[in-house]
Amino acid sequence: MPRFAANLTMLFTEVPILDRFAVAAEAGFEGVEILFPYDVAAPELSRAAIAAGLDIVLINAPPPNWAGGPRGFAAVPELKERFRRDFERSLRVAQVLRTRHIHLMAGRAQGEAAMETFLDNLDWATKRAPHASLTIEPLNQVDMPGYFLSDYGLAIDIIDRIAAPNLGLQLDTYHAQHITGDIMACWRKVAPLVRHIQIAGHPGRQEPDTGTLDYPAFFAELDDWGYRGWVAGEYNPRQTTLKGLDWLRRALSARS
Repeated sequence: MPRFAANLTMLFTEVPILDRFAVAAEAGFEGVEILFPYDVAAPELSRAAIAAGLDIVLINAPPPNWAGGPRGFAAVPELKERFRRDFERSLRVAQVLRTRHIHLMAGRAQGEAAMETFLDNLDWATKRAPHASLTIEPLNQVDMPGYFLSDYGLAIDIIDRIAAPNLGLQLDTYHAQHITGDIMACWRKVAPLVRHIQIAGHPGRQEPDTGTLDYPAFFAELDDWGYRGWVAGEYNPRQTTLKGLDWLRRALSARS
């Protein structure tokens, strides 16, 4: 059974961010991820994680512009300089948080120029931070229309072309089911490249015990493949987070 992390951007929002670490640990999570940990001082987040005994396993880069600007632009030609400047900030934050993975968001773009920009930025980032584990993640076009990376075949091709040991794939089962219609087949296709997994119910992005996906079977599949990475709950709770954690309790019970 994999190790489970809580996405503190989406879960436990009933309490302030610095209090979510302790609540997540008490609920049974062993790690956490934070999509954009840039509005709270990184040392404060680090202290909260250490006090709760939790690893911070993933953050997103670059920092977003919540005033309406782009929230990912690694493939946007006219924002190449900004991507590189903001990636430096993400590296500094990740170092303080001792984060395992940094997800590089492609952003909304299309065409050959976008592809060239994405490849160039990824090549630069992997060489700039050879110590960091960097990931890319396909997002579905329903939730993220115009997002450059929305195909797993393309993601595989990009990772192969960069050929850097510190670049891998981030698999979000909600997006993967939207894109491919078969999470098991998708997993078997990309498994050797996967560094990090996120889960949610499908078609609604709620608890991973609702909808079309058989998570006990998926977790067993991960065990069969020898997956040793994290599985993060990244979903919108139906009610409070604690009331919807039966899926986690069942998974932890199956582990023991």
